[in-house]
Amino acid sequence: MAEVGKNSGLLTVRLVTPDRVLLDATAEAVELPSMSGYLEALYGAAPLLAELGAGEVRLHGGTAGEQIFFVAWGFVEVLPERVTILAETAMHPNEIDLAEAQADAKHAQELWNEAGDEQVKYDEANAAARVAEEKIASAQGKH
Repeated sequence: MAEVGKNSGLLTVRLVTPDRVLLDATAEAVELPSMSGYLEALYGAAPLLAELGAGEVRLHGGTAGEQIFFVAWGFVEVLPERVTILAETAMHPNEIDLAEAQADAKHAQELWNEAGDEQVKYDEANAAARVAEEKIASAQGKH
């Protein structure tokens, strides 16, 4: 393994869910879905704590190679030499059950139709739809 740390040019990347550690490796760059849009972390980046959205984490180079993970909700901490992703949900795209994701999208549409005048219900429906749509896109390799 390449020397990680000062002057190595590699980030230590850790992807964790409440159930498991999906990744503990190094990478040259990490693309992440934050709630305000995608961001890319590189070695030496300024510290950042962001809320994780739904979408794909893409790793480039290092011991991670080129890898993709679907993630939804949580937090990411970016430090100059390390990226820690704490996700409520995370999986490889090949672990996604496409039929289940499509059923989730249909359910989200039903929630949206039933929301009435309640903003909280609209927000919940939109969040469910976002996760389902991103899961479908990730499973189909459309990102």
